[in-house]
Amino acid sequence: MKRYLSAAMLLSASILLLPAAPVWLSGKGSAATEEETGEISGTEPASVQEEPEKEDYQADAPYRVLDAASGKIMEVPVREYVIGAVCAEMPASFGEEALKAQAVAAHTYAERQRRRERNSPTPELNGADFSNDTSKYQGYLTEEQVRQYYGSSFDESYKKISDAADQVLPYVITYEDEPIISAFHSMSSGRTESAENAWGAAVDYLVPVDSSFDLSAPKYMETVRYSRDVLREKLETAFSGIALTDDMSSWVTVEDVSGSGTVLSAYAGGRKVTGNELRSALSLRSACFEVSYEGDEALFTTRGFGHGVGMSQYGAAAMAEEGKSWRDILSHYYTGCEITEVK
Repeated sequence: MKRYLSAAMLLSASILLLPAAPVWLSGKGSAATEEETGEISGTEPASVQEEPEKEDYQADAPYRVLDAASGKIMEVPVREYVIGAVCAEMPASFGEEALKAQAVAAHTYAERQRRRERNSPTPELNGADFSNDTSKYQGYLTEEQVRQYYGSSFDESYKKISDAADQVLPYVITYEDEPIISAFHSMSSGRTESAENAWGAAVDYLVPVDSSFDLSAPKYMETVRYSRDVLREKLETAFSGIALTDDMSSWVTVEDVSGSGTVLSAYAGGRKVTGNELRSALSLRSACFEVSYEGDEALFTTRGFGHGVGMSQYGAAAMAEEGKSWRDILSHYYTGCEITEVK
């Protein structure tokens, strides 16, 4: 437990330095689409600062959600919150078992965060468990927001997601009897990444696993081109004081890559940086990328979408299509964890 606690505390600091993790929304306040599914590093900056302590409390009590726009705290029933989180992070077109897995991951996130806030409140939350600010916390949409997004298909889509959530509502994912950091992402490079490689701190259950299903996901491989002038502007904005020579091919060079394909270290204008820093600077879909040069253009080819840690949503969808259950999906992506009923 001590090793895990130390890792979780270190992980919190690294997460704060990541680009805003939620990229699952096609636009703020929008439901997830098939091209824009979810990503959460558990950017629950607060929730991973320390392990939640065991305590007795009412698990079915409403979540307290701070509305970032109005500053008011909403009392959201557990069922309503889980459904709204799934609507924000996974398209209704995904298979039922994938939606169930997403619902359990979303519920786990909320439970972990709530327990942390009860033990060590975040001043900015003013007593809430989390907020609907998607740059810091898990996505959540009200029923009315989902209705506006789906329009004429609302009834069918909302019912499908609600039915899936209802079948798994009592459950969360645990490790050593505590809710886990239920990180997830849209699609991996074909093998998920470890928390250690992505964020600098090892977590026993966030380790690489096969996710070759992702290779057939839409937009699995994408190439973005930057002209000399645009690349110079982006690099100099992100990394002040770097030296960019006349030789453009030396501006970005990859040094070390993980077994899952994540760029661990690279050089930008002679400065050593991480793949995640370059991903943020260049707005890349993932830190699994290769760089090449054609004349006065730099080409960055990415694989996957997101940080690659934890559950791949497209991998979950593929497993569901193959007849795997939500339990199979969660067991595959969260190594050594258990499915526990919240009491």
